[in-house]
Amino acid sequence: MRRTDREVTDMEEIKKVLDTCKVCRLGMSENGKIYIVPMNLGYVFEDGKLVLYFHGAKTGRKIEMIGQNPEVGFEMDCGHGLVEGRTVCQYSYYYASIIGNGNAKIVTDPKEKSQALSVIMKHQTGREFQEFEMNPKLEQAVTIIRVDVEEYSCKCHAQNK
Repeated sequence: MRRTDREVTDMEEIKKVLDTCKVCRLGMSENGKIYIVPMNLGYVFEDGKLVLYFHGAKTGRKIEMIGQNPEVGFEMDCGHGLVEGRTVCQYSYYYASIIGNGNAKIVTDPKEKSQALSVIMKHQTGREFQEFEMNPKLEQAVTIIRVDVEEYSCKCHAQNK
């Protein structure tokens, strides 16, 4: 990382960034072409390792690509704000971001799928999954993508830092 002064290594600070970011861009590769799709996310830590969950349609390009090549990259950012300067090169931008890579798979276990939906809903709304009206047909209609993160870095250029 070139800007080590912006690197975030404290786990509580990393979790704050994860909690604030609501959209993650998931990048996949096929035949030398990159495909990036923004998705809502949820996350957990399992045995100290970051796991990201996404939901989407049962069919489509991302599902096909993950089936062919489970290696993915991801990026999420938040805390945006313009830093004004006196000259053009003094302008900057406040942000926090997490960038990394991992392996994606489609969740087929009904129990993990339900837990993943709960994690996603909690992350996106702040509400527990049980607070929502359940529709088993709709739950069966979505696909859950699990990304076991292999490595990531977190950076922050915050106004109060």
